[in-house]
Amino acid sequence: MTELTQNPNKTDLKNLTPSEIEQFIAPYGKERYRTPQILRWLYKEGVHSIHEMTNLPKRLRQELDHVSAVSSLIARRVEQAKDGTKKFLFELADGNCIESVLIPEKRRLTLCLSTQVGCALGCLFCLTGKRGLIRNLTMSEILNQILAVRETLDEQTSLTNIVLMGMGEPLANYDNVLKAARLMINPDAFKFSSRRVTLSTAGLLPGLEALAKERISFRLAVSLNATEDETRSQVMPINRRYPLKNLLEACRHFPLRPRTRITFEYVMLDGINDSPQDARRLVRQLAGIPSKVNLIPLNEAPGIPFRRPTDEKVRQFQELLMAGGLAAIVRSSKGVDISAACGQLQGSKLQ
Repeated sequence: MTELTQNPNKTDLKNLTPSEIEQFIAPYGKERYRTPQILRWLYKEGVHSIHEMTNLPKRLRQELDHVSAVSSLIARRVEQAKDGTKKFLFELADGNCIESVLIPEKRRLTLCLSTQVGCALGCLFCLTGKRGLIRNLTMSEILNQILAVRETLDEQTSLTNIVLMGMGEPLANYDNVLKAARLMINPDAFKFSSRRVTLSTAGLLPGLEALAKERISFRLAVSLNATEDETRSQVMPINRRYPLKNLLEACRHFPLRPRTRITFEYVMLDGINDSPQDARRLVRQLAGIPSKVNLIPLNEAPGIPFRRPTDEKVRQFQELLMAGGLAAIVRSSKGVDISAACGQLQGSKLQ
């Protein structure tokens, strides 16, 4: 269970945006500057109770304590891979479980967050989808993953990057994900650089089109994984509703900030989407879109009906993309030995 006592009469402050916090405390006659103070306590200091917010007037703390609470998550299991990657299993208040992954690299420490319990999209190369969708995460459950993992770090270590590409499709939980992402880059909250927060989507077109109308500053990643509709529909059923042509058109017109690019994720499946023809077609499809391609050789797992291509095939595919003018890198899979790599998260319940 989480540390938050489930009291339906109390509001979780971490489920409120800054403007909602301002409205929430207004009946107590408190000044607007109290809102950034509360945000700093919640997200910079990571307090677990309202009474720890010592620069708020005592009476306000007492009043808030009657009507609100500060939620948190506790990791019920932490596994560490040989490469240093850590996978955190969090049990939610309703007994469901999610996983987050902490990925150490030379100059970065990246936390991969979940946005749903399970996933409805059913991509055939991903174990998360085999559970189906159980429910969306609340804003607090998304943000509390950051806080819980941050508490495990020593004072000399800090998170540098956040990616919303764990369990679930972020754009299927649009409102909560957008509110959480805005707090990640809010200077009174987590204060991450907007260039260090990435939202990944499998191509949920209505969400992507809605996102294009927002004034977002974080980065966008799109899971492509095929270069023609028949194959993409086979491995990603969402393509039957939102075909590749429509998705690429939305990406082509997506408003990007200067010097930013869309990252296209491409999970490589042996004999399915890794031919030279696929590589050349991908070059043509991405022409004119500010982009880079992350090639992800499949992380094999029981229940996944595909194989990983050879390193030579991956290298040849990458070289064809680069020869066509695309920036293409092969992403090394982290945490494979603890099932923490891309597509391996399941949020298995505690035994």
